[in-house]
Amino acid sequence: MSAQLLRHIDEYLAIGQEAGASDVHLGVNAPPIWRLHGTLRPIWPDAPRLKPEQTQKLADSFLTDAQRTLVNERGDADFAYANEKGRYRASVVRQRLGTDIVFRIINTRVRTMDELGLPEHLKLLTRYHNGLILVTGSVGSGKSTTLAALVEQINVERREHIITLEDPIEYVFAPKGCHITQREVHTHTRSFGMALRGALREDPDVIMVGEMRDLETISLAITASETGHLVLGTLHTGTAARTLDRVLDVFPVDQQGQIRIMISESLRGVISQQLIPRADGTGRLLAIETLTNTPAVSHVIREARTFMLPGIIQTGRKQGMQLMDDALIDLHTRGLISAEETLARADQKQIVRQHLKQNRG
Repeated sequence: MSAQLLRHIDEYLAIGQEAGASDVHLGVNAPPIWRLHGTLRPIWPDAPRLKPEQTQKLADSFLTDAQRTLVNERGDADFAYANEKGRYRASVVRQRLGTDIVFRIINTRVRTMDELGLPEHLKLLTRYHNGLILVTGSVGSGKSTTLAALVEQINVERREHIITLEDPIEYVFAPKGCHITQREVHTHTRSFGMALRGALREDPDVIMVGEMRDLETISLAITASETGHLVLGTLHTGTAARTLDRVLDVFPVDQQGQIRIMISESLRGVISQQLIPRADGTGRLLAIETLTNTPAVSHVIREARTFMLPGIIQTGRKQGMQLMDDALIDLHTRGLISAEETLARADQKQIVRQHLKQNRG
């Protein structure tokens, strides 16, 4: 692979795709960079740093007039970009030195729950006809991929209307048993809130909300889950307990009691996940925490005792529940991830440290 600078964005994306990179960064005063197996590194060790006029030229090679106007007026633009090779989530930003471009490479083939290695019992969540399923984790933890697999499971098994609301659209679904409507925020609608209001008038059975980021969206999603719709959404939280705290905290204090009751009844499950580099450096592995709503879970949500959830998850293994720390310890015990990664990503570090010592002993 030569270290020459390429002329068009598509050439960088093709190289990133072939190598299995998740992201490609083209920034001023830096060489072309990709994120491979979770780590940022130069695409070519000896590549020259990109100059402001070079990143600007690359941006001009693929921005539409509307996107260029947005970058000029607002200073940044996020959107989906597609070429013959695939789909990408693009971000173009003006910064101190010039224009930076970042692409997230989307695996356009929707993978099934089995292919992702998701536990079999999670398929039960997709068989509910109402309620709320939350997929959570930090940026780049594979939430969109898991969410797409859940939607695809419904698409295969049911004969219903699925509406997806995303910013931007990542996976494109081919209808199997279901009729699927995909809407992109800022392209087909102004906001998640407006899209959700509209969705409720479009006779949906299942609504997928790409990101539940504000009071209006979360409130509408909870209402929809209570009125006979299955709602799937994502949040940037690391554990089931923190997820429920985050959902409740967006509401004014005087509404939280009522919202707790609504969530305690409508919640179906929470899947919290991380992608962890393999010990042998050949890729990344999925570690997940799973919570399914049981009478005990419902009770602690209603009584504002979410701090008790980790204990309930620990004792709920027969119902398929699992703590993130237990998932990490299991991967380490099987020799798949390093002790350093296990500890760095653990929630209760003291307890995990103890386990690691015993394993060493």
